[in-house]
Amino acid sequence: MAIYTKEEARQIMEKALSFSTADACVINMGGSESGNIRYARNTVSTSGHRSNQTLAVEASFGKKSGTATVDEFDDESLESVVKRAEELAQLAPENPEFMAPLGPQTYDESVSFVESTANITPEYRAEVAAKSINPASEKDVTAAGFLNDSNGFSAMLNSSGLFAYNQSTDVDFTVTMRTNDGTGSGWVSRDFNDVKKFDPEEAAKVAIDKAVMSREARAIEPGKYTVILEPAASVDLLRNMSRAFNARTADEGRSFMSKDDGTKMGEKIVDERVNIWSDPLHPDVPTSTWNGEGMPLKKMNWIENGVVKNLAYSRYWAEQKGVDPVPYPSNFIMEGGDASREELIKSTKRGILVTRLWYIRSVDPQTLLYTGLTRDGTFYIENGEIRYPVKNFRFNESPIIMLNNLETLGEQVRINGNLIPYMKVRDFTFTSLSDAV
Repeated sequence: MAIYTKEEARQIMEKALSFSTADACVINMGGSESGNIRYARNTVSTSGHRSNQTLAVEASFGKKSGTATVDEFDDESLESVVKRAEELAQLAPENPEFMAPLGPQTYDESVSFVESTANITPEYRAEVAAKSINPASEKDVTAAGFLNDSNGFSAMLNSSGLFAYNQSTDVDFTVTMRTNDGTGSGWVSRDFNDVKKFDPEEAAKVAIDKAVMSREARAIEPGKYTVILEPAASVDLLRNMSRAFNARTADEGRSFMSKDDGTKMGEKIVDERVNIWSDPLHPDVPTSTWNGEGMPLKKMNWIENGVVKNLAYSRYWAEQKGVDPVPYPSNFIMEGGDASREELIKSTKRGILVTRLWYIRSVDPQTLLYTGLTRDGTFYIENGEIRYPVKNFRFNESPIIMLNNLETLGEQVRINGNLIPYMKVRDFTFTSLSDAV
């Protein structure tokens, strides 16, 4: 088994550290046990189990650092990997932004591990696949999906006395449903730390229904439309926006958060109903309570009532600016409302329902303008009802403009480890059509 307890990990890392002669040494250790099942054309194609473990040593002499890794933890292997890291450090150029390892830290107790997820069996994975394949076959639809579950740990020890440990579990599921006539496509994604929150029958039904509903899509004119964005449609735009919350790129004039006399800290940049924060202890999207440098992660507000409240400062940039470091967020939580997807549709006189966006590329980093395509279920809404499927669009839009054009916030949904609400947005810009299903 590649999962080591807190004490087992500490003992192995302390042994490795005992071989170090460097000025500073940081050891990271991790392992995972994971299982998966993949299916396509309504047939299981692969299933498997993976067991991985690794230990990485970063040795530093002054500002010169070298890193080496190993996946065997006997004394001889540990001594060898430490010496290899030290040899590489002596050959490396100096890093002018080198920061000495942190000393001992205090961390909150993580809630990212769930026993039931760690105990998923091959039989359970097969049942999940069957709950997609069987109903798809009954609806003249073909399913292609992937389920992956993992139980893992990460640990850190350094020569300054820091030690950190975290164990976590995850289950990730995605399935695409295509109608057998080739004209309709539906898709769904689900991810949880706790597998007991996952309903494979519900997920499969969503994708099947969208595939059947999206048959024979019609072409309509591109332009500015009111849209209802499902969380999978907005999450990537929002995560791209979150990367702009970087103090260094803002200070250096390289991002949306830059302005002539500094940064946009404290400025209102989006609708006042927008509140965005990160929280490693949120019960629906828990994460580790420390980051890759060993910095403690706490709940942090990034946008409050539309106003920028914090920017992330690396340890180096914080030292340069004489402020405290602010770690980058480990998750992304946006406050929602009470409206369901159905209620948002019912309140829309004319608009487009978007399942998801993909192939998203940056057009202008300074304005956070992006382009991409809709896919797997795009529908025209009229007088509060879905009237018919429409062909996919290319869009050109900025999440900042999107969040300034908010009409209604709906219920939150977990997507890719984040909590994102359904959103009704006016004047979303579609620039052209795509014939792809």
